[in-house]
Amino acid sequence: MMYFRIMNKRVIIFNMKRLFLSIFVLSAVFVFSLTENAMAAENDTIRTENQRVTKSRLTIGGYGEAVYTRTFYSDNMFRYSHPERYKNSDGYGRVDLPHVVINIGYDFGHGWTMGSEIEFEHGGNEVAVEIEAEETGEFEHEIERGGEVALEQFWLQKSFCNALNIRMGHIIVPVGQTNYAHLPTQFFTCYRPEGEFTIMPNTWHETGVSIWGKIGKWRYEAVVVPGLNSNMFNNANWVKNGAPSPYEFKVANKLAGALRIDNYSIKNLHIGVSGYIGNSFNNDIVTNEADKYKDVKGTVLIGTAEFDYKAHGFVVRGNFDYGHLNDAAIISTYNKNNNHQSFSPYPRSLVGEDAVAFGGEVAYDIFHSIRRTGERQLFVFGRYDYYDSYIPYEGAITMYDWTERHVVTLGMNYYPIKQVVIKAEFSERFLKAQYNNEPMVSVGVAYSGFFVR
Repeated sequence: MMYFRIMNKRVIIFNMKRLFLSIFVLSAVFVFSLTENAMAAENDTIRTENQRVTKSRLTIGGYGEAVYTRTFYSDNMFRYSHPERYKNSDGYGRVDLPHVVINIGYDFGHGWTMGSEIEFEHGGNEVAVEIEAEETGEFEHEIERGGEVALEQFWLQKSFCNALNIRMGHIIVPVGQTNYAHLPTQFFTCYRPEGEFTIMPNTWHETGVSIWGKIGKWRYEAVVVPGLNSNMFNNANWVKNGAPSPYEFKVANKLAGALRIDNYSIKNLHIGVSGYIGNSFNNDIVTNEADKYKDVKGTVLIGTAEFDYKAHGFVVRGNFDYGHLNDAAIISTYNKNNNHQSFSPYPRSLVGEDAVAFGGEVAYDIFHSIRRTGERQLFVFGRYDYYDSYIPYEGAITMYDWTERHVVTLGMNYYPIKQVVIKAEFSERFLKAQYNNEPMVSVGVAYSGFFVR
């Protein structure tokens, strides 16, 4: 009996040891499995976080254009004052880099983002010598903007929700169709459409504050920026040159506002309207006699409307822009008598009371009906523009009839991929009968896209 008790105790002890060992092994395996899964999950989280940083926090992109143009008309300084002398001109060829832009953006989190665009315009040199047509035909040292590289955008944004975002810094003024959609893959012509590009700043960028948002099928944007400078207005470009500053800073004696509203309720159709209002007189470091000009404001008013339709291989666009300048007669007289030093940045030109631009284009993608073309597109298009940068004030003696122009453009755009386009076109400016028309052929290549996103 004694022997069996001892054996039973040993068996019990052995079985207990085996049970504890089994529990320990199972526990170890379970813990190891949990640890391994946790580490894998952590690695997945880190990997996902890294992917998120790469995809959404840092963005690097840009766009650029290179264009060759062969003109078949004279660009002589007296071509409008004595057009008969240049009727049979051979013209000339030229190459240009209209815009090359690098943009960098970053998402700081918690609704804070940053955006920037560094622009190299016409090769990056913004100090140039130009020949002024009609204005005594002299060479002028034009300073479009202080510095050789333009900072087109640099802003910080706080996003509260889709309906409310506040952007602060150097921003785009979204007035007009081209300012709102100025990438070279967003228009068919080799250069930006002439009308809007001529009468208003383009791309129009100022330092200010923007509030924007999307509510359903609607988008709105309201901005407050420094006003334009009437000392820089002229007959050939109306108020266009009033936005860039010839100094290392932008004078902001006057403030201006702009509002834009876009609607996307109808499928494939975008409709937009925009407006601008701001005083421009005495918005410079060169001030005038306070008593003599105390009631002169030089208020600039611009209104625009546009549409964009895309369906069944067709793209149809149209725009209308009208601008008015109060006190145009006084500003013209003041500008003509302005600083006459050799390197003065002021054009000393008359300026119109009104300016107008409207245009439209129709394009069709030949590859639309062909299967298995991938992203490739081949558009044939036609465009018409009418604009006049100098509609004179009442009583004006000088008319500048050459500022009224009709432009017809026919061309093709080939997109081997979505981000790259090769362009070719023939265009002709039609002026009033006493002047020579201005035909030209252009070919170009452009890109627009993100490198890191």
